[in-house]
Amino acid sequence: MIEVLSRHTLGLLNAEPDVLGRAYEYLLRKFAEPGESAGEFYTPREVGWLIAHIINPQPYTTIYDPACGSGGLLIKARLYFEQSHPERKSQAPRLFLQELNPDTFAIAKTNMFIHDYTDSVLAVGDTLKHPQFSAEGAGLRRFDYVVANPMWNQPGYDEAFYENDQWKRFGYGAALPSNADWGWLQHIAASLNDNGRAAVVLDTGAVSRGSGSKASNKEKLIRQGFLEADLIEGVVLLPENLFYNTNAPGIILVLNRNKPADRKGQFILVNASTHFVKEKPKNALTDEGVEAVSDVFQRWETHEKLSRVVTLQEVREADYSLNPSQFVISGDRLHHRSLTDIVADLQRMRVERERVDDALSGAFSKLGLSSRE
Repeated sequence: MIEVLSRHTLGLLNAEPDVLGRAYEYLLRKFAEPGESAGEFYTPREVGWLIAHIINPQPYTTIYDPACGSGGLLIKARLYFEQSHPERKSQAPRLFLQELNPDTFAIAKTNMFIHDYTDSVLAVGDTLKHPQFSAEGAGLRRFDYVVANPMWNQPGYDEAFYENDQWKRFGYGAALPSNADWGWLQHIAASLNDNGRAAVVLDTGAVSRGSGSKASNKEKLIRQGFLEADLIEGVVLLPENLFYNTNAPGIILVLNRNKPADRKGQFILVNASTHFVKEKPKNALTDEGVEAVSDVFQRWETHEKLSRVVTLQEVREADYSLNPSQFVISGDRLHHRSLTDIVADLQRMRVERERVDDALSGAFSKLGLSSRE
């Protein structure tokens, strides 16, 4: 046994830098697989890496997650910086996180410790009701980046809560009492500094509910306000069955408080719904999909079956729907034929069938057989 073990180098110097973190994440994923509530603390790792690619954090910045779960989105953003700038690890972004559930908060704290991100600032509590990060003077602390996967369609915040908010976060309107998606997005927008960007995982309906309806819809009105203010940079439609508490695909909505001049009044919509592999118990976004999506985001390009840059006027014409599948067809388009062509083909096939029947009847007759035998 000694001879066999001696053939291999087993020192920690030969292990990957994040070996403990990877092991911890593996355990979190395995812990999440059987449970319906897994989405409350665990976001699939490939979604986290895609978010890190999209925001592309820079040196000496701050990243905030107001609904951090186990802290995976923040950790991947910082790991991505360290991998992209190996010589500048001392300039890595500082992490700020808040979590409602005390048990999940403990998991996040452990995760930060294992990754040696001990300079991170953690807080516990209901972020919408009691945000824990405030500026030295008054108002919320504002960050360079926000990453988040808040509870989808979260109930529990009535109209009075939004209207009486002491932090003045909900100027675009009160979200639905049954669905806080646009409450979270307004909190996140208020938590960004003047050059800040955010990437938020939400239910697909957040970017389309209310569009196309003549009835008034609070979510559509808030979404309209964000679009007219040019706060939205883009939307990524994810594949189905990635998340542990739902089979729904989900989206990543990207905010930007200071879009480049040549991108103002434009939005990039990415349909990544086909970029997955089937695994057990869930699908997984492919590495190629992560690279393709982040690439078109950085390049701001329209690619057939993947992405499209649209104008504010086009979005207005779509009644402020930002669902990528409405603008980008990921599969092959169906080709519809005219009824006249279909009838003509059927007639030709009928004639051909009669010709073949006559030929068979002649062959059977020569053999002294009936075609019915």
